[in-house]
Amino acid sequence: MNRPKNFRAYFLIAVLGISGLVLLLREHRPSFLQPDLHLSAYVSTADGNVTVVDLVKLKTVARIAIGPGVSGMREHPTRPEIFGVSTAGGYVWILDPRANHSMGQVTARIAVGPLPYALDFSPDGNRVYTTASGMNTLVAIDVKSRAVLGRAATGREPVLARATPDGNTVLVVNRRDGTLGIHDAARLALRASVVVVAQPEDVAVLPDSSLAFVLSRSERRMSVVDLRRGVLVTNLELAGKPTDMLLKPDGGELYVISPEAHGLQVINTWTHEVGDYMVLGAAPTRGVLSNDAGLMYVSDTAAGRVTPVDILNRRIIREALSEKHPEKGFPIPAGDSPVALRFDPAENLLLVVSQGSGDLAVIRVRTNFLLTMIPVGEHPQELAVKLF
Repeated sequence: MNRPKNFRAYFLIAVLGISGLVLLLREHRPSFLQPDLHLSAYVSTADGNVTVVDLVKLKTVARIAIGPGVSGMREHPTRPEIFGVSTAGGYVWILDPRANHSMGQVTARIAVGPLPYALDFSPDGNRVYTTASGMNTLVAIDVKSRAVLGRAATGREPVLARATPDGNTVLVVNRRDGTLGIHDAARLALRASVVVVAQPEDVAVLPDSSLAFVLSRSERRMSVVDLRRGVLVTNLELAGKPTDMLLKPDGGELYVISPEAHGLQVINTWTHEVGDYMVLGAAPTRGVLSNDAGLMYVSDTAAGRVTPVDILNRRIIREALSEKHPEKGFPIPAGDSPVALRFDPAENLLLVVSQGSGDLAVIRVRTNFLLTMIPVGEHPQELAVKLF
């Protein structure tokens, strides 16, 4: 008489078990259920190579020769391609992750001039902007044809070109001049040049393209520039020399990280005021912010760890995120001298480049648990992640 009830119970248990297994496989082994899907990390190294790490199998699968001085590596927002520059070679390179049995292959090298350091995409992804610092030039490249569309003169030693969110302007950070060049995106013509903090190196732009925040890693100040009027609004005093800045997606707050000040400062972008300050550790260096802007991870170069931060409540997350690992959660070990860090597209994994130990640390975000350390080569520097 109990057989039907037992059968239903066993059937329900089996269904739940299969559902749990499918869920687990989707999280840990996406290519098992979708064999045409690949998730890989690309890490540049000091010897001019890019190491390809399969984030499904959690192992290195290839090392691709790029050229001297690999820098500015970024994944294209829509195309299955990785872009970067060779600073010593004077070219933009393009890597196709699908080539060579999905291990990747360089498909183009586009000459731009001496000493390019970084690149940026137009909002529609059709153009690449870079600078040739050795000849004080801004360069625009068509992504599809690989052709150079135009060049324009800049200030001295342009180290960065940044497209504004509206697609109408390209900002050029001129390090030696201490200026921010405001260029027309279509014609590359210079519209205005604004004197900013000395030796500027980075710029963040509000979503409405109205203001730019210019950072110098050698100064305890940050410049605020009105892009519509082409004028300096103010210089903000910081607690220490900054190494990184992260803009909240809605543009309301800018988070400035400083190892010298052992933490981060919060800047209100609407009032241009320096607000909350948080102590994070010995030498916080770089950060990454979740899509919902609620969670931040900051690499601490001196301590060899990553600090999870509840940025909304301005507190370090010290408690464990997993009952199975009550001892985990804080601090999160990340090798020797961790610097660059990124999420995977689904924000399931946090990837951290450890320069001193030559590893890529893989951390599960849900538990703040270090899964593994994957050797990637000598003195790794930059990181790109691509799902294709």
